[in-house]
Amino acid sequence: MNATVVVILALAAGTYAFRLTGPLLHGRVSIPPGVQRLLSAGAVVVLVALLATGALTEAGGFAGWARPAGVLAGGVLAWRRAPFAVVVLGAAGTAAALRAAGVA
Repeated sequence: MNATVVVILALAAGTYAFRLTGPLLHGRVSIPPGVQRLLSAGAVVVLVALLATGALTEAGGFAGWARPAGVLAGGVLAWRRAPFAVVVLGAAGTAAALRAAGVA
């Protein structure tokens, strides 16, 4: 068997086992409120880090000003509770308009 297939199967089994522990341990294990707050904050930090790297970098360098401006426009629209399609089109339209105007 190919090493890649073995790695994929091992990751699939690990993912399945990890997801199975939630229903199996529900009600048997209690997490203290302080740990729950830290886990919630950690999730937010990870999402912001992913957003920042996706919005600011491309191929290991700065992505230019159009992409962060588009992400910012999408963020403002989402904050104003616009429909998802409007958020996506607003972000893409902002980035496209800036690129068409010559802003890299």
